[in-house]
Amino acid sequence: MEYAEFVHENVQRVQERIAEAALRAGRDPAAVTLVAVTKTFPVEAILAGWAAGLRHFGENRPEEGAEKVPQVNAAIEGVRPTWHMVGHVQSRKAALTVAHFDVVHSVDRPKIARRLSRFAREAGRQIPILLECNISGEPTKYGFRVDRWQEDQAQREAFFAACAEVLPLPALQVKGLMTMAPIVEDPETVRPIFAGLRALQDALAERFPDADWRELSMGMTDDFEVAVEEGATMVRIGRALFGPRVPHSPSHPVTQLPNHRGQVR
Repeated sequence: MEYAEFVHENVQRVQERIAEAALRAGRDPAAVTLVAVTKTFPVEAILAGWAAGLRHFGENRPEEGAEKVPQVNAAIEGVRPTWHMVGHVQSRKAALTVAHFDVVHSVDRPKIARRLSRFAREAGRQIPILLECNISGEPTKYGFRVDRWQEDQAQREAFFAACAEVLPLPALQVKGLMTMAPIVEDPETVRPIFAGLRALQDALAERFPDADWRELSMGMTDDFEVAVEEGATMVRIGRALFGPRVPHSPSHPVTQLPNHRGQVR
């Protein structure tokens, strides 16, 4: 099987699973955006995804996106993909992020929001952003700490105060929330994480009724069906579409295409 065919079959399979999960929850499958996460995959893999019908792509590192986004855009005629920054953004990478990405999922502090706002304003752009929430409480994860927001008033008010600081920033459009669940064998065990983010979305809509909180970016390869059942409007999927990741480092650029078994060839 050629790699392009492998990706095409995977895209169809993932889209079917998203649709089935949405219908189980009484939702419209069209309300869920599939963001194909292409970190460490080469341009050829992304173009295979485009040919298979994918239109939204996500990268984890601004510098890797800066390398690949222009190449992909140049290879596609007409409407180009929508590019999502789904990984942590350092302050010094804010300008690079604004230059290459259309949506930022990972705004995890007011400082980075202010930096993005500054560069977006200078570029004459309006950038949709999501607020990344650490709802699991894992110390290794980025995001606003909201693992006890329902019972801990101080934590809840601290997060709401940060939201109040970010919402009026020029050139940014807050569109909702993002989270990363713990990696587990049984996706049912992280259902409370996704349900908690959905509840936080409702609380924010009540506290800030003039803001737009419509998006919930949650769910990846191992747990996206549960996330969709709990209200995800964006799922971030890589391995289920493209296979195992290709190793990438500054000394080994993203130029090699994996075969359908994930081996570099």
